[in-house]
Amino acid sequence: MNTSLSDMCGHVTVAFFMSAALQVAIWLSLEGPSDPNTHSDPLETIDLRRRVNLGWLYYGMLKKDSTLMIVNFIGASLQSLYIFTYFRYAKEKRRVLLQTLVLACVLCVAWVYFSMVVPQGDTQLSQLGLACSVFTVSMYLSPLTDLVEIVRTRSVERLSFPLTVATFFTSTSWTLYGLQLQDFYIMVPNTPGIVTSLIRFFLFWHFGAVSRDSLPYRLIQT
Repeated sequence: MNTSLSDMCGHVTVAFFMSAALQVAIWLSLEGPSDPNTHSDPLETIDLRRRVNLGWLYYGMLKKDSTLMIVNFIGASLQSLYIFTYFRYAKEKRRVLLQTLVLACVLCVAWVYFSMVVPQGDTQLSQLGLACSVFTVSMYLSPLTDLVEIVRTRSVERLSFPLTVATFFTSTSWTLYGLQLQDFYIMVPNTPGIVTSLIRFFLFWHFGAVSRDSLPYRLIQT
């Protein structure tokens, strides 16, 4: 394993997580206790990213890959903190709490399935890798509806250029990492991140820069 590439994956991804967390902190300092339904990601999107992190964390544990474990532990921790923040400022706390409990039960069922039902060894690793790949691709493709809206309105104000750059480098580094390991479960699902980032770069070039005076909730969309 090339240590420099492994370190690059870790540093770039952690920087991506921290940049997203910083923008959440900026939003909180500016907006205060407002309705997260209009100023933050939907809870389903937050949980999708957390499932991606937890899945890859488990995958890294099975492969004994410290890079996967450390990076995705940090990511899962930040997503959990974000869910707590969402709950803190939500007006309909009962609905958010119920939704969070349901999503937690889904994670528990998935853990039981991959830990106790699926035979250990290559079968367990391949099925878990496939599930992680599906969730990762879903995460990268989820903003496509926003891209359609951007083309329709000819405005890129709902995009964040710094996070687009971070997504591009994160996706590229993990694609190269998977290629080096000959692990297609890591390489293939990160390719859409490169493609969607290039599409965003084109939109920034075509429709102009984002206004620096606005901080819409979409700036944490990955």
